[in-house]
Amino acid sequence: MNIKSIKGMNDVLEPEIFAWRHAETLIRMHFEAYGYTEIKTPIVEPTALFARTVGDTTDIVTKEMYTFKDRNDDSLTLRPEETACVVRSLVEHNILNNEPVQKLYYWGPMFRYERPQKGRYRQFHQYGIEVLGIASPKIDAELIGMLVSLYEKFELKGLNVKLASLGCEACRPVYREQLVKILTPSINVLCPDCQIRLEKNPLRVFDCKNPTCKEVAAVLPCMLDFLCQPCHEHFDSVRDHLVRLKTPFVVDKRLVRGIDYYNRTVFEISSSQLGAQDAVGGGGRYDKLVSLLGGPDTPAVGFAGGVERLILLIADRIEQFRPKLKLFIVLPDDRGQDLAFVLAQKLRNSGVRVELDYTGKSMKSQMKRADKLKAQYSLIMGGSEIDQGFAVFRNMATKTQENIKLDDLEIELLRRLS
Repeated sequence: MNIKSIKGMNDVLEPEIFAWRHAETLIRMHFEAYGYTEIKTPIVEPTALFARTVGDTTDIVTKEMYTFKDRNDDSLTLRPEETACVVRSLVEHNILNNEPVQKLYYWGPMFRYERPQKGRYRQFHQYGIEVLGIASPKIDAELIGMLVSLYEKFELKGLNVKLASLGCEACRPVYREQLVKILTPSINVLCPDCQIRLEKNPLRVFDCKNPTCKEVAAVLPCMLDFLCQPCHEHFDSVRDHLVRLKTPFVVDKRLVRGIDYYNRTVFEISSSQLGAQDAVGGGGRYDKLVSLLGGPDTPAVGFAGGVERLILLIADRIEQFRPKLKLFIVLPDDRGQDLAFVLAQKLRNSGVRVELDYTGKSMKSQMKRADKLKAQYSLIMGGSEIDQGFAVFRNMATKTQENIKLDDLEIELLRRLS
């Protein structure tokens, strides 16, 4: 019986896994340097959470969610995104009432049913930041600068920051009314999805991939021209603070996000190193999401980035991230096996990465294995060496070697390898 993985849900194997480990370590260190703590939420949530927050006209809800009924006939969904889950958790546990400012980060798998393509899969992984309780535009600029500086640490090239504003509940209805007025006479030109969007959320037209809808959207007025004074001042302040951070950006009047809870600041970061699917991260402000889920009125902003696309961008450097093997113990015969077994355990417990042979292969084969694993040193422990009271310590790069007395072996190896 030949069972294969589900389409769009991939195994992560060597050597790619080394890049994943490097990425996760660097991201966690970067986020924690900014004072963020990790949050973990369940992979499965009530379907209503996403239908209510993400938006019932978004592609995520209408086409992409993995939804099923459990044995209690409750509708559950594999999470397609994390922000709603984080807010649900904070509201459920009454955290914001006790500590209204929260700075959180996450890392984990998400699920969307869409056509798999390079860097975009049905099970994909995201890292992200959520800041709750801060209304200042400074935090918007800080997050954008933070994400750009993270990508610079990964040595990514051709970064492009696109910035826009989606307004607020005061100015957005005026803009929506204008869109409906303009689009209604040509509604038959729009795709069936956009005809529905026009009635429920006309801003979704800007997110449509249909060529005809894209042509129509290209000549529509933009939200930036309809911003109320507070939203205009907020947007100007975000731009001013990005200039202070020396973070380059462009204002993209057509930028929208694929989720309905966003308001005011939205942004997206892309890389010229990728193809058509060039976005590596994005986010924005979602000041009404907490109250929508029954919590206190709380300003909030965040971003998310895709792990798989990030891995694509550092794939040519994967070997740099391979864990360094310090020592390979070579056993030409049976005499040194018990001694090597105990020695390896002691060295590993002291934090030294050690491998040894249990297969009984020839010394030549073991040395080839040490080379393949890129061991920095080898230790030869055969019967003849043991009879003379030493082991041979060999530098695999320079091919130089020295004898180390068995009585001093553990101390000397720790001195050389730690």
